[in-house]
Formats: sequence, C-alpha cells, structure tokens
Amino acid sequence: MTVQLAISSASHDFASSGIPLWSEPVFDEEGVAGSSLRFEADREIYGEGEEAGSYYKVVSGVARTCRFLADGRRQIDGFHVAGDVFGIEPGATRCLTAEAVSDCKIIAYRRAPLDDAGAAFASPHLVTHLLRNLERAQDHAVLLGRRSAVEKVAAFLLDWARKSATAGTIMLVMTRLDIGDYLGLTIETVSRTLSLFERDGIIALPSVRQLRIMDLDALMALNG
Repeated sequence: MTVQLAISSASHDFASSGIPLWSEPVFDEEGVAGSSLRFEADREIYGEGEEAGSYYKVVSGVARTCRFLADGRRQIDGFHVAGDVFGIEPGATRCLTAEAVSDCKIIAYRRAPLDDAGAAFASPHLVTHLLRNLERAQDHAVLLGRRSAVEKVAAFLLDWARKSATAGTIMLVMTRLDIGDYLGLTIETVSRTLSLFERDGIIALPSVRQLRIMDLDALMALNG
C-alpha cells in the first residue's frame, strides 16, 4: 500500500458578513440548490464570529475548520474532502474558522441558524449532514483524549488511506504542523513518530511529500 503526502501549508473571499456573493444556482447530486465557489490554497472561507448564513459542501480539494486560542495556538477541528459538508452552526454566528488547505471548489447553501426559530425548518438533507458531523466530532474527541501519540498518528494515516480515491494511494495536502494541530501534538512529535514508524519498517519516507505504508497490519495494530 502506498500513501503519498502532497504537503503544503492558510485568508478571505467572502464579505465581512460571512455570506458569499451568490452566482447562478447549481444543483448537487442530491438536487439541493447552492452556489459554486472556488478558493485558492491558504485562503479563508469564513472566520469565527461571522454571520452563519450558509453551509458548504466540498466538491474538490481539502478544507479545514479550526479555532484559534487566546495564546495564539490553533486547534484544527477537522479536514474536509470531496463530499464532506461543513459550516453547519447551531446559532447565528460562526464558532470556528474555515480555510482552504488546497485549491478548493465548494458549493455554498443558504440556511437559517439551527436555533429555536430555525430548527423546525431544517431539511432532512441538512439534518443528515449534521448527524454525520456529530459522529465525526465524537470520534475526534476520543482520538484527542484517550490515545497516545503513536496511536494518534497511526489512526490519522489509516483514516487518510481509507479516503484514497485509488486503492493504496492518497494525497494529503496538509503540513505536519496541520497534522499536529489536528491531533493535539507538536510538530516535533509528529515528525518523531513518523521517523519511528520508518525505522520500524512500517512506513517509508522517500521525501517530505511522500509516504509509503510498508506494513499495513503493523500500522493497524498501533491504532489500538
């Protein structure tokens, strides 16, 4: 199995209100109308505290959602690939910031906040994605709180291997700093753990941008 990491490292195409400039409507495969938008790598899609008047579905590329702490640290909530939906907020303002990790094409959908006034009008389409995101958030909480650094990195690699469009090969566009901010680890710990995996013959690192899984069973055993 081969995993290729195309690693790059993220600012504002939306108006300050957080609502995009709407183009002609497009329809996704579920028949839901939205607006097609593009973001270059490292551009902000929306910022924490902005008006939450829309949510988004990734068509191509990778986006991340994150929160910046008062001391300048960053916690990445999730990476979102083609087919993923993000930006569904419980209230009228954004709780997180969203950024394009790579060049992205996304569909933006208008919606009412999921507060007492808007919840009754939430579509089944929106509720389905809300439940999926809740499940993902629960899995991420367990990953952060109950696993060692080795287990976290192993789980991350296996997760991205499963997302591969081609069996055994995936492209990751996030930096090792991004990986650390997602897993709650320092960049040094991420790098050291990958080097440990390489030394033990579990992976190969031909370059900083490429990783090959040499022993899938061993990597799965490290996942716990």
